[in-house]
Parts: sequence; structure tokens; C-alpha cells
Amino acid sequence: MRFAVPGQDVNREPFNDQIPDFHYRSSLMQTDRGYKCRITNIVPLTENEKLFQLRILDPDERNIFRFRPGQFLMLQIPGYGEVPISISSSTSNNEQVELCIRKAGHVTSALFEARMGAHVAIRGPFGSSFPMEEMNGRHVILVAGGLGIAPLRAPLFWINDHRDCYGDVHLLYGTKESSQMLFTYQFEEWEKINHISMHTIVEKASPDWSGRTGMITELFDEVEIEPDNTYAIVCGPPIMFKFVCNYLDKQGIPMNRMFVSLERRMHCGMGKCCRCMVGSTFTCVDGPVFDYWSVMNLKEAI
Repeated sequence: MRFAVPGQDVNREPFNDQIPDFHYRSSLMQTDRGYKCRITNIVPLTENEKLFQLRILDPDERNIFRFRPGQFLMLQIPGYGEVPISISSSTSNNEQVELCIRKAGHVTSALFEARMGAHVAIRGPFGSSFPMEEMNGRHVILVAGGLGIAPLRAPLFWINDHRDCYGDVHLLYGTKESSQMLFTYQFEEWEKINHISMHTIVEKASPDWSGRTGMITELFDEVEIEPDNTYAIVCGPPIMFKFVCNYLDKQGIPMNRMFVSLERRMHCGMGKCCRCMVGSTFTCVDGPVFDYWSVMNLKEAI
């Protein structure tokens, strides 16, 4: 199936050639614009997940497009709708935007029928981000469960681009089964080239699995934690946050140095539909990235 953006101009406002300042919400509102894109590559990862590589068609727009690790886009499929997707690519790569997408609903099922060369559109980026500069000079622990590895790729790329700014970096990754593991082809690169210690585990072992079996918190046995000098980033099912962050809290890492993404609550990305609200907080505008202390004070956030 081949999709194409409708003939009308999706950029309804005058072109702004200024890179938005992500520290100001008023500037973020300027990102509510459409970028016409072409799918340049599709990488099958599992039966239900694919990595889509997109290239913004207009060279001027492509040159100014910027995002921060942890932010998300609204992906538009003409005739089907749009969905919020975390950005999985490097912030330093202006040539393409990578989105890891799970086939889960009407829009994503339609996208899975698209071929290379199909035209789609993106809006954004939206939301808060991981404070990567704040972590300079510190050790970093990244914990991913299942599809949670997708939003963690951006901070992993960031760390690689600024590797001398960080101490020891550990990536703990767990899935239900080994067949559900994503980006396995990058594990060796992350470990050998980026000097990131890889720790993987599955809940249920298959005959071809030779690694650890159990819950993801068991991987902390392989990590020596310096609580006064460590930051943590956690992405995955919300139920995982409590077990992982509570363990890190017991190890002495302050909750304001643990960061989680509530990207599963995203909907419109602009705080207009109110579907992501937790109390008086719009998780799509004030989040999706929060420190765990803030999450603990948001009733029913997880």
C-alpha cells in the first residue's frame, strides 16, 4: 500500500526558520506543524515491531528540525489518522528520523502495509526530555522493558556522541521472551564501541536463549551502584517503574535523579484533548519525561 500526503499544504502557518527553544513551552507550541516525509527504509524487528526511517522532504525544514532525547512526534497517516510515537534516532542525525512502531491499532496497522517511498507526515517534536547535560560527569543506568528500549535509543545515541562526558553506563534490558528483544543487532556496537555495559534478561527462556532468566530487577546484581554519583532513566510498562525505582531508591539514588517516561499516555501532544491528564497535569505537555519524585506525587500516574 502506498500512502501520500494530501495535496493541500499541511504547514498552515508561515515558515519559521528558527530552531525552537525547548526550555520554553511557548516555543514548543510552534512545533505544531506538519513536516512532509518519505519512508526511506523499513527494518523488521519482530513480528509486531518495525523501525521506520523517515526523511523530511523539504531541505530547509530538514535542516532546522531538532529534538531532544525523550521527546515524541505525532505521526500522520493520511486517511487513517495520527498517533504519538517516541523518537528513536540520534539528535545529531539531520538526514533521517527513526521511529520504532508496534502494530497495535488502526493507524499503526495501516502503516505496516506501507512500503519504502510512501509519503507520511510528522508534527513536533513535543514534550519534555531527559536532562542529559545534568548527568554530565556522572554514571548512568538505563533500564528498559520491552518496547521501552525504543525511546532509550535517543539518550544512548546522545551518550555515544558525548561519551567523554559520562562515567560508567549500564543498559539493563528485559523482555518476556527472547523473540521480543529489539535492536539486538546493536548490542555489540553499544558494548564494544560505545563502552556501554549490556545486561539482558527474559522472563521465559526459549531453547535458543543462553542468557539470564527472571525479572529485570535481578540484573541489578551485575551492577555496582554509586548512589551519590548516579542517574537513572527507566522506560517500559508502568508497572515496572515501581519495582525498578523502588529498588534504586533503596540503593540510595534520590528520586529526583531517576527519570521515567509516561509516553504511553500520549494522545494529541498539545494538551487539547485532555486524555493524558493526571490531576491537573498534562503529561503530554509537562511530560512525558518526569523525575520519579514528581511521578510519586501524581495520583494514578502509574
